[in-house]
Formats: sequence, structure tokens, C-alpha cells
Amino acid sequence: MSNVSYYSAEGLKKLKDELAQLEQVERPRVTQEIADARDKGDLSENAEYHAAKEEQSHLETKIAKLKNVVANARILDESQLDTSKILIHSNVIIKNTINGMEFKYRLVADSETDVRNGKLSVNSPIGKGLLGKKVGEIAEIQVPSGIMKFEIIDISR
Repeated sequence: MSNVSYYSAEGLKKLKDELAQLEQVERPRVTQEIADARDKGDLSENAEYHAAKEEQSHLETKIAKLKNVVANARILDESQLDTSKILIHSNVIIKNTINGMEFKYRLVADSETDVRNGKLSVNSPIGKGLLGKKVGEIAEIQVPSGIMKFEIIDISR
């Protein structure tokens, strides 16, 4: 099943760089570790060999998942996006209606999420609750601690 995800050019490049690192550096390193451990004799009692084989299994799974993400990734042309409502790659300023605190976020794909730097996943509860909202609207968002209400202050690209 393919899940198309939209990325900035920078975000997609980061994914491709990570995939290249895994395939071109990590895979040969693990293969060499397996060969070195195999040369040490009896494989049934060789902990180094079993650890290297397990690492190889995890690495191949990670590579396969990342290849799938890259294959289904699309670069989003932000110049064509509607700025009247919140979409992926929107920069938003929201205000908590209870305490008046303002937050600035950029809605991004899951793999680009970095809340400390203001990048919020569109699949997070708050991200989902903001999608489609316009300036001035109140977003009522169900979070684990209850319902939060945010006023949409600004939307930009």
C-alpha cells in the first residue's frame, strides 16, 4: 500500500541522503563484520556473528522502509498553494484561547517533524486539527489531556 507524502525539496534530499548513507556505508560495514565473524570459526557459538546478522536484518528493514517512503514522496510546489487556509507546509501562528499563549509552527510531513524547531507533523493531533482552518477561526482539537482551542492568527508560506 502506498502512502504519498509531500515534502519540501530540503526534506526529500535529507531522506535520500540518509538512504544513500545506509546503502553505501552501513550495509558494506555490516557485511564486513559478518565476514570477519565468520572467519573466527564455529558459527553456532559465535556471538559476534549472530549480533552482526541481527544488525544486518534491522538495517535491511530500515532500508526497505526508507526506499518505500522515497518512492512515494512528492515535492510540493509551495507557490501553487492556497494561503487562505492551513495546508501542509503552511506557517501558522495560533493562540491558545485559554491562556493567550501564541505558537508558531510549520506543518510538515512526519519524517520532517521537529517540534523544538517549530516543525509540526500534519498527522499529529494538533496538525490534523489545524488543517483547512482559516485566519480568525477557532480550532477545537482533541488532545490526550482534553480539548484545546486555538485561534488562527496568521497563515503564510
